Amino acid sequence: MTDTRYVLQTQGLVKRFGGITATDHVTLNIAQGARHALIGPNGAGKTTLINLMTGVLPPTEGRIVLEGQDITELAPHQRVRRGLVRTFQINQLFNSMTPLETLAMVVSQHQGLGGRWWQALGRDTAVVARCEQLLAQFRLTDVMNQRTEFLAYGKRRLLEMAIALACEPRVLLLDEPVAGVPAGEREELLQTVSALPADVSVVLIEHDMDLVFEFANRITVLVNGAVLTEGTPEEIAHDPQVKAVYLGHGEDAHV
Repeated sequence: MTDTRYVLQTQGLVKRFGGITATDHVTLNIAQGARHALIGPNGAGKTTLINLMTGVLPPTEGRIVLEGQDITELAPHQRVRRGLVRTFQINQLFNSMTPLETLAMVVSQHQGLGGRWWQALGRDTAVVARCEQLLAQFRLTDVMNQRTEFLAYGKRRLLEMAIALACEPRVLLLDEPVAGVPAGEREELLQTVSALPADVSVVLIEHDMDLVFEFANRITVLVNGAVLTEGTPEEIAHDPQVKAVYLGHGEDAHV
């Protein structure tokens, strides 16, 4: 049954590749406004699970429910329109465009203006206002007129998140937001992640355990494609099973 307390649910999700079971009857319940982290050692199945959620892969068994509606058969772009957005899906930035132009294009498309974003940028005050809001929220105002190819890597990751928020997600899947970001640029990105809108439910997949435990109010641990345990950060930090299979293994255990 669908539980209306949850904005996103996976129910008994299974994904088999030949004789390999990559996702083994995974049931997740993501609450409205959640800050939910997904962690696990190498081969845990996190990437496969996210690909199932976003429609990149079809499940062998099980279903996915978004705000009470079964979306298991929907294409990825249809899921985005319904509010399920993943940063990884849209991280191919347009190098020749500026952050302002990129956001104007996304906002215009979301508002039904199609490819006329350059007109909207000059004439549509709602598009301009939304772009300015996103640029400020994601600390991009100072680089809004620079070509994306010249942006620091941390700023590129911030632009990816701004694009995702421009799609007005109900659920945002953050796929390793600080991966590859130099130490000097991480703090700005971490602060921005922490300040994401409270009404957007966030599922975080991340190697950085400091970020996971600082950000999440709920953590699910995957091992060998199945849910090992789930709980609050404090419960996970003190769980002997988790320490044995993940946290106690140090960097080599990170995916």
